[in-house]
Amino acid sequence: MRATPESGPVISLSGVVTRFGRNLVHDGIDLDIARGEIVALVGGSGSGKTTLLRHIIGLTRPAAGEVELFGEPLHDGSVHEQIARRRRFGVLFQQGALFSAFSVGENIAFPVREERVATDDEIRQLVALKLAMVEMEPQHALLMPAELSGGMVKRVALARALALEPELLLLDEPTAGLDPDRSSSFVQLILGLRQELGLTVVLVTHDLDTLAAMSSKVAVLADRKIVSYASLEDTLKVEHPFIERFFHGEQGRRALARAREDG
Repeated sequence: MRATPESGPVISLSGVVTRFGRNLVHDGIDLDIARGEIVALVGGSGSGKTTLLRHIIGLTRPAAGEVELFGEPLHDGSVHEQIARRRRFGVLFQQGALFSAFSVGENIAFPVREERVATDDEIRQLVALKLAMVEMEPQHALLMPAELSGGMVKRVALARALALEPELLLLDEPTAGLDPDRSSSFVQLILGLRQELGLTVVLVTHDLDTLAAMSSKVAVLADRKIVSYASLEDTLKVEHPFIERFFHGEQGRRALARAREDG
């Protein structure tokens, strides 16, 4: 019997193959992500982490295999059904990807205006609510992206990703470019929102401090496949050259030690 969205995985990748010309990037990716997990996707440079994220949100299609969200093939159904499916996830891109010609408030409101599901008054209230969620003030809605610090850009982008009340949040290098204090603050913000809103979270990251602080599971992308999908502690026991380099080097040992102290 087919899994229902409530009982089955939120994300299911089956036999995903990705090619760019003669370059084979993914060769049969299988991955199921359960509701409520915080999954960190890690891999070496050129392993196709962000490409896999783009497959999951439908920006690109794999050469073979299937992507399912909420128990349904991502590209199946009518246009209306596909749009409804996409409303159920939000995305925070690596550099924030804010529209430079829009104010903060207009950026956050953009997904809602596109869906035409609220009045102007409701949108203004929603913008204020989402700003509060990411610990910003109502007056920040009037600022332009060029007036924001790096940390504020991340928070506005997160507010926009949450504008349509998604169940699934996808983050591409969420703490890239932030200093350690702002990175830690942003991680705690996401963890609080995940708890409050019941989100499933998938993040692409190379930052071991972020991974150790956030993830309930780690998916390791290497050799064109997922070579390990387990808790961080169990991932550390897997014998693989990438895992050895990434987690057991000096930086990895420091990050894991900090995580254990904080935990």
